Amino acid sequence: MRELAVQAFVTLDGVMQAPGGPEEDPSGGFSAGGWSVPYWDDVIEQSMGEAMGHPFDLVLGRKTYEIFAAHWPHAEDPGAEVLNDATKHVASTTLTELEWANSHLIEGDVADGVGRLKEADGPELQVHGSTNLIQTLLANDLVDEVRVLIYPVVVGPGKRLFGDGTIPRAFELTGSEVAPSGVIIATFRRAGEVEVGSFAFDEPTEAEVERRKGLAGGS
Repeated sequence: MRELAVQAFVTLDGVMQAPGGPEEDPSGGFSAGGWSVPYWDDVIEQSMGEAMGHPFDLVLGRKTYEIFAAHWPHAEDPGAEVLNDATKHVASTTLTELEWANSHLIEGDVADGVGRLKEADGPELQVHGSTNLIQTLLANDLVDEVRVLIYPVVVGPGKRLFGDGTIPRAFELTGSEVAPSGVIIATFRRAGEVEVGSFAFDEPTEAEVERRKGLAGGS
């Protein structure tokens, strides 16, 4: 079974909506689009290059697919070739034709479709952007790894990486780095169920209760 990794840019308050520009996703009245742009540096570029430096397929939601398809086939930016050559699996109930090369619709239920992709032979599956799709994947426990770039900015309301419906899961930090711009680059792997505990003192025994009463009476 191949693994599925989510690649996400998030603010300090957990928003991942429209990191790349004001018009990227203004839905819900979001007005802070482009919040990641001032922080881009060589370390972030290197990190992104490493993430896409091995074979992978993309799994994209409709909105992210349309944004990517309008840009990357005509771009000469670093990463354009690998994105254009990668196989794209698209979750959409409205698109009927996919013009970007190597693009395929996920048929039927999205969670079932992505589950079938994980069971099939092939390279790693990567999700870029696609906030709504990520919520479905998290709710169905289909995410194996989260690669998150945490930006030192707070934007308030917006679409978040971990939204309603996320299944509680523990994650293990497997790598981290801080870019000169202050962006924290971290990779987390799924590590099973959430373990809980308490910092509260244990309930005193009956003998301890009587001892304390004695101390109080003798004061």
